[in-house]
Amino acid sequence: MAREGAVKMDIQKLKKQIDFSQNRVEADFILKNANIADVFSLCWRKADIVVANGMIVALDEQEKFNAKSIEDANGKYVVPGLIDAHIHIESSMLPPSQFSEILLPHGITSVISDPHEIVNVSGAKGMQFMLDDAKNALMDIYYMLPSSVPSTSFEHAGATMKAKDLAPFIQNENVLGLAEVMDFPAVLNTDFDMLDKLSLAKQYNKVIDGHGAGLTDEQLRGYRAAGIRTDHECVTAEEARERIKQGMYVLIREGSAAKNLQDLLPAVTPINARRFAFCTDDKHLDELMEEGSINYAVSLAIKYGMNPLQAIQLATINAAECYRLDGKGAIAEGYIADFIMLDDLHKMKIAAVWKNGEKVVTDGSLLKTCKQTKEIDQTILHSVNIPKLSKKDFEIRFNEGNRANVIEIIPNQIITKHVVKEVDVQNGVFIPSIENDLLKIAVIERHHSLGLKGLGIVHGLGLTKGAIATTIAHDSHNAIVVGTNDEDMLTALEALQSMQGGLVVVEGGKVIGSLALPIAGLMTTLSPEEAAIKIKEVHDALNEVHHDISFHLFLTVSFLSLPVIPELKLTDTGLFDVKSFQHIPVEVVSKNTVV
Repeated sequence: MAREGAVKMDIQKLKKQIDFSQNRVEADFILKNANIADVFSLCWRKADIVVANGMIVALDEQEKFNAKSIEDANGKYVVPGLIDAHIHIESSMLPPSQFSEILLPHGITSVISDPHEIVNVSGAKGMQFMLDDAKNALMDIYYMLPSSVPSTSFEHAGATMKAKDLAPFIQNENVLGLAEVMDFPAVLNTDFDMLDKLSLAKQYNKVIDGHGAGLTDEQLRGYRAAGIRTDHECVTAEEARERIKQGMYVLIREGSAAKNLQDLLPAVTPINARRFAFCTDDKHLDELMEEGSINYAVSLAIKYGMNPLQAIQLATINAAECYRLDGKGAIAEGYIADFIMLDDLHKMKIAAVWKNGEKVVTDGSLLKTCKQTKEIDQTILHSVNIPKLSKKDFEIRFNEGNRANVIEIIPNQIITKHVVKEVDVQNGVFIPSIENDLLKIAVIERHHSLGLKGLGIVHGLGLTKGAIATTIAHDSHNAIVVGTNDEDMLTALEALQSMQGGLVVVEGGKVIGSLALPIAGLMTTLSPEEAAIKIKEVHDALNEVHHDISFHLFLTVSFLSLPVIPELKLTDTGLFDVKSFQHIPVEVVSKNTVV
């Protein structure tokens, strides 16, 4: 009987939608005189958009339809709601509901998020928090289940998630698949736990995301054999072409730390363009508020010569089809009524946004707000356990000389270089050099009070004094601190512990800028507006300790602990060579192979 009732209701709903489409029943809303982006044929189409029950029921070119509400677009460009194909919402430092309030005015109506940041800290409780809070959001937030918690076995996260731990979430209607598979040796070596996760996704016909940073063509073949569908780690056009050749989708990334769009655009042609989409991966609140995300990628693509309709196609229907979001990504009959009206096509300046047929944004202002986040589990709010440390704990000792394996950053990239440099050593201990831009870096385990720490040397960050520290340290999110002296580094870590995570800038033994992120040490409990003020204070403080910042300093630092991105990184267990996938000492001794 229950099934019969459900079938009857569905038939009634279908009948009503068909009646709307045939103009037998008055529609809910019409946007008249719209210049509509046809993402299938890549042309502009002049028509009225007819909406009923949140769906597009007709594109009326003869003005035959009537509706309860009518608005005139006056010939403005109208494009489908934009889709971010891969983002870590936690990197915005906002919970999902507040994140949606920031992005919707920029025309982003759907995102596919990997919550492995909070899940690496808080496990299943973190996953459930993200799902629950997304229900309050104004946009559609979909999730991929984290595949790498922890990202490797060479570091310590706050949780471990095996296939059996992911299984309770796999059938959630907002879960689309398995998130970026980062541990490529586990895939290629047919590790049981990894195969178990891949099998779980395949069993439920879910999408599997990849993470192919630095992989060879042969290694990519192993990914494809495992059913991995996408990659967002391309940094060259040739890498993108190889992935397309092997049948993958390439997600072109333009975030805060990794800006790959301009380098990848030459790989996109009218013939292969349907295999590309845009993503941000990681983007901080300040840049999201100022630039938006996928709208910014579209405007950049247009600026660098891509046909506007092609860029819109990448940002809409391509992402929808990649992630099997039926009914999204186009302005056409039978599609969900998510669309945006533009004041300026090339700059992607938004005049208004409709979500499910309801106008939710006009002239950059939200017309409604999301529900407030419910009470948060106390274990998520108290996740930072940094031990009491001394200057002795920060000593990097040298036994034979002064040659060191050094992490060299590449501005606006999350990959690094592994270089060997002569460093200042006094009494067998490394001394940071501001003149040579050789600073001390430490990663401190902060989840289970294990007392673990990794020490290293980094070149290219450019601090002239003080120290900076954060609990945003991909992907295990231990505490990471960089400094010109031990005293300020210790002060920064003490501040992180006191405020249960966040961003800290220290100079002369004093905290001169900070933003508390007590939700798993990753997200704020402040409003977006309040958080933006605190972020400005942090950036002002950064300018006190750095003379000329040409890249996103904190986000760059946060990726120096990710041991699946080439070439050299630092974990809580030491310096890690990603190419050889093993730890190496800081000091280059005679028996070591010099890189």
